[in-house]
Amino acid sequence: MSKTVVLVTGSNRGIGAACIKAFAEAGANVVINYCHHEEEALRLKQEVEKEYNVEALVIKCDVSDNEQVENMVNEIVDYYGGIDILVNNAGVSRDSLLLDKTVKEFKRVLDVNLLGTYLCSKYVGKVMLNQKKGKIINISSTNAIDTFYPESCDYDASKAGVISLTHNLAREFAPFINVNCVCPGWTKTNMNKDLSLDQINEEKRKILLNRFANPEEIANVVLFLSSQKANYINDAIIRVDGGKYNG
Repeated sequence: MSKTVVLVTGSNRGIGAACIKAFAEAGANVVINYCHHEEEALRLKQEVEKEYNVEALVIKCDVSDNEQVENMVNEIVDYYGGIDILVNNAGVSRDSLLLDKTVKEFKRVLDVNLLGTYLCSKYVGKVMLNQKKGKIINISSTNAIDTFYPESCDYDASKAGVISLTHNLAREFAPFINVNCVCPGWTKTNMNKDLSLDQINEEKRKILLNRFANPEEIANVVLFLSSQKANYINDAIIRVDGGKYNG
């Protein structure tokens, strides 16, 4: 492979798209994965190929579907010859009152956020172990640690599972693959588009920097963990939340 190959799941928008741009700017060939909104993925492909002179592959895949994930990984390996970096970013939320939440809603959040991370890590991990090198960065959330909202109980549980999975993947894949986890706090993404101004201001007051993160600020941490400068960082859980406190 002449260039690093990076797969970012759920990368047609938000933190995922910011990661794609960061890796492309660094000279990597990127795989843009989406489940919905193909037009966004194709627009991002055109943007990074034109701006950074790299190759971008676009693949539709529901990361919670075993067969689709296996096919996606095989397609990438057939096209590029391997995968160097995996960013498990795909995620959904279905906020509703805890007692009103349906089993279907709860299960869908766990299927995408947690099962999807497992499936992508499983199939990409096999490729990386064969290569005897690779880096996996899982995107969790401060919701998994100490930022709890009853209406997000399914999301919080899924992201806590991602942290636990990170620890086990790091042990399973050592010493050839570095597996780390990034836990963003409030970030300006489409997932938070329905927050009221009062809610936003209330949450900002709990952050020492008094603002939400830009997606690019999360992507910068992911990029660092994927670089050679982070070769001795493994099994780490890194929160990026502007200094949140519960006062």
